[in-house]
Amino acid sequence: MRKPPSGAPDRRAALVRFAALALGVAAAIAVILLVVQPTPSAVRERVADVRDWVDGIGPLAPLAFVAVSSLLTPLMFPGPLLAGASGLLFGTALGFPVTLAGAVLGACLAFMISRSVAPDAVEQLAGPRLKAIEELVSRRGFVSVLYARIAPGVPYSLVNYAAGLTRIRLAVFAAATALGTAPRAFAYTALGGSLGNLRSPEAAIAVAVLAVMGSIGLALLYRERRRAA
Repeated sequence: MRKPPSGAPDRRAALVRFAALALGVAAAIAVILLVVQPTPSAVRERVADVRDWVDGIGPLAPLAFVAVSSLLTPLMFPGPLLAGASGLLFGTALGFPVTLAGAVLGACLAFMISRSVAPDAVEQLAGPRLKAIEELVSRRGFVSVLYARIAPGVPYSLVNYAAGLTRIRLAVFAAATALGTAPRAFAYTALGGSLGNLRSPEAAIAVAVLAVMGSIGLALLYRERRRAA
């Protein structure tokens, strides 16, 4: 009877763990889209309830918001809506650090979930090309995560889970996430805090920051394509 090649059980176990991670992420997306329905109109309908909740908590409200948003981030809840809600509830000055703390903590939580569930997925399942990419990303950990945060159109939550499958250190991931996320976190928080007056200087600065970040992201992508060519 032919014996299975060495390493086959490890490969099967890695495949099961990776499939569990993928199904978990897909289920989180489905719950957010079908149950929570995080559309701007739905968020506006709940603003009064959230404000009552914040008023009831009092001084601990910012910490509670950080905790809730950090738990929603691994569930693929849209970050701009969380940032906007933070600005609406706390204003830009307090809302920005609240937004950034929740985003970074949530990203680290998703990173650790991915690393705990499928730590050997790339090693066991990937081909030579993907392993080479993982090696490059891991070697340039801070820059890789920073580029992913700045580049336009890159899903924030998927980067969290993907980074957990590499050998990037958690501290490096957190630092790059904080730096790369800060400008857009400020912009979306400022827009949330300016909903009553979108012609305010604060809203204009927020739009300018988003435009500049988009331009920088496109420039970085162009540079990387030129380097890879």
